Amino acid sequence: MVLITWQYVPVNFAVAFLRLKQAEIALPYYRWAFFGHVYTSIFVLLLGGLQFIPALRRRWAVGHRWLGKAYVALVLLVAAPGGLVMGVHANGGWSAQLSFCLQAILWFVFTWRAFALARQRNWTEHRAFMLRSFALTLSAVSLRLWKWGIVFLFAPPPMDTYRLVAWLGWLGNLALVEGYLWWAYWKSTR
Repeated sequence: MVLITWQYVPVNFAVAFLRLKQAEIALPYYRWAFFGHVYTSIFVLLLGGLQFIPALRRRWAVGHRWLGKAYVALVLLVAAPGGLVMGVHANGGWSAQLSFCLQAILWFVFTWRAFALARQRNWTEHRAFMLRSFALTLSAVSLRLWKWGIVFLFAPPPMDTYRLVAWLGWLGNLALVEGYLWWAYWKSTR
């Protein structure tokens, strides 16, 4: 992800993905949304990942709180809204557009809910919603893994691959998290 992001630093309109988005990149709001989304991606992946290290949470509660607030702020103010704008303009037609827009909306909602639950000190539900939020954060990685796997195994046309991974990239992650949450609940009730 660092290498993917790095190709856009400094602001570069002639990089791989943006070569296909010349009409959109002419729109000032799209440029802000795109670069905001891309530039914050590394930070939300890092900040979100650090939040799940139990030793850091236990030994450095204040740090956990501040890193969590930074994650929430970046997702709610930049990354998810930028993802929604990008989703509206996604390649792949209505299917990919719907997928990316739903993902951005759910990312915002899950992150907001996790933050609200932390403020209420409802730690069990806070963790569950933060897992959901981070599952959607990780879709940046899983979308690419799905794409590479599908292209390697089946070599479908590029736009068919894109439409498929637009959904698999986040639904697969969310299904894993929901399965884990159900399993943890079932285990705790036995």
